[in-house]
Amino acid sequence: MIITGTIVNVLAIIAGCALGLTLKKRFPEKIHQIIIQGLGLCSFLIGMQMALKSSNILLTIFSLVIGGIIGELIGIESKLDKLGNQLKLKFSGKDSNDRFAEGFITASLLYCVGSMAIVGSLQEGLNGNPDILYTKSLLDGMTSIAFSAAMGLGVVFSAIPTFLYQGGLTLLARVFKDFFTPEMINEITAVGGILVLGIGFNLLEIRKIKVGNLLPSLLIVFLLTIF
Repeated sequence: MIITGTIVNVLAIIAGCALGLTLKKRFPEKIHQIIIQGLGLCSFLIGMQMALKSSNILLTIFSLVIGGIIGELIGIESKLDKLGNQLKLKFSGKDSNDRFAEGFITASLLYCVGSMAIVGSLQEGLNGNPDILYTKSLLDGMTSIAFSAAMGLGVVFSAIPTFLYQGGLTLLARVFKDFFTPEMINEITAVGGILVLGIGFNLLEIRKIKVGNLLPSLLIVFLLTIF
């Protein structure tokens, strides 16, 4: 199967969330907060490592600016938030105090724009090797335990965009093998790193960054590296 790594990744997220939701009831609020802060600091570290992959800072800047404008015009962040709230109403009820939408959006973005998601999906598509995604599955499984324990049921639904994004990227790489160069992968990874830094800002409540509206930057950097 071409997307074996993605399927394993999705199953790991679901399994981790099942354990995290079981533990959630045992944790007081202060434990939830320190978990989120820890994840926020880790996001900073991961984002910095990814961002330093870029060898063309102007390309990164142009991609973020153009992608941000497109995302703002489309309103991706608000649409994601609306989707998260609709899922919350259906599965948690409107009186739930669960951080459903926040958990859904944050986990979805983190699982999708990380370096292992990008490089692992491309590697499986280009070479048929899912090893990076297998490693990511282990990490995401552990992370989903912490996320779901702190934010609740919404994290489980991050498995859906993870499947669509990684599976789509793998299939895209499979079809357009000749277009993906190491330089292109590095630039896409660098832009993804900036988005992960934005997630870190949000988790630590330093400043609200509309990371969802910056998602088109990943497509823009891909197009700019081609031309």
